[in-house]
This record gives sequence, C-alpha cells and structure tokens, in this order.
Amino acid sequence: MRSELHLFETNPIIAAVKDERQLERTFALENDILFFLFGNICTIGTLVRRAKEAGKLAFVHLDLTQGLSSKDVAADFVKEYARADGVISTRPALLCRAKTLGLITVLRVFLVDSLSLDNLNKQIAACDPDLIEIMPGVMPKVIRQVCQTVRRPVITGGMISDKEDVIAALSAGALCVSTSCEELWQDV
Repeated sequence: MRSELHLFETNPIIAAVKDERQLERTFALENDILFFLFGNICTIGTLVRRAKEAGKLAFVHLDLTQGLSSKDVAADFVKEYARADGVISTRPALLCRAKTLGLITVLRVFLVDSLSLDNLNKQIAACDPDLIEIMPGVMPKVIRQVCQTVRRPVITGGMISDKEDVIAALSAGALCVSTSCEELWQDV
C-alpha cells in the first residue's frame, strides 16, 4: 500500500470542497486530505498548489473539473499540470490511466439499486482502484455489505449531514467519509 494511503486511516472526515470559500476554510483544519469537487482546467493547478502548500493531499474529481474530457489525457493533465496526489472518477478507464501515472485512485460508485451493487466488483476489476467511494453514504447496511465483500478501503460520501451519519458509516466499516458539510469538518 502506498505510504500516502495511511493518511486515510487517520482522517475519518475528508473535506469535499465545492468552491474557493470552502477551500480557504480547510486550511485551518487538521485534516490532511481534500477532495476537489470544483474547478476547471484554468484554475485546478492553482487550487491544488494552494492545498499542497497548506500541507494537504489533493484529490481532483476528474468528472467534475470543467474542461477535462473523459479521455485518458485528463489524468495526464492532472498529473503533469495540476500535480494532484490523486484522482476521483466514476470512469474506470480514467482511473486505469491515472494509476499507471502513479496517482492514488478513488473509484466513486453510486449504489442506487441491487444491479449497481452487483456491478461493483466488475468496476473494481476494470481499474484496480486504491480506494472506493460509495454513495450515498447514509446506508449502513449496504456499507457493511460492501466492506465485507471488496478488498479495498471504503470511503462513503453523499448525504452525510450530521455526526450520527458519520458514526453510522464508520461503525458499518467505512474507513472514512467525505462531506462538503462544513460543520462536520470540525469533528476531525
């Protein structure tokens, strides 16, 4: 396991930032990991640099960064120009490329029905991600099932709105949760 991955074990709450105001707020937190859910090809390099200067691991969500395509070159761009530590995507092909470039990869999966749960292992096999983020993160029974069946650390995210949601997800086996709910960032 890559040395940076141990930081997920010591950061139960990951700040998922949606704008520059939230980014600024994270710099005062003890949390070591940021998920960028915003930005574009003109700004993402500067945003990542600022996060890294503040001592944070920076993960760029490839699917949410404006101007990036669903082609492999998106991972190359984030590695070469943004200098991110890792990437998040729902697209296994992008994660395969990112992994070959040495980036930490997070496969984001939306579990909306039993079919999507059944397809999870196929997606994992397609890209061999370092971590899996399942959404929504407020399904303790499903989180427990996923944690028991996949051989990857599991992050949960989406719909996490209070401390009880965090406790339920972690108690179900999630390694950590990602949330844009700023009130929860203080609970790090």
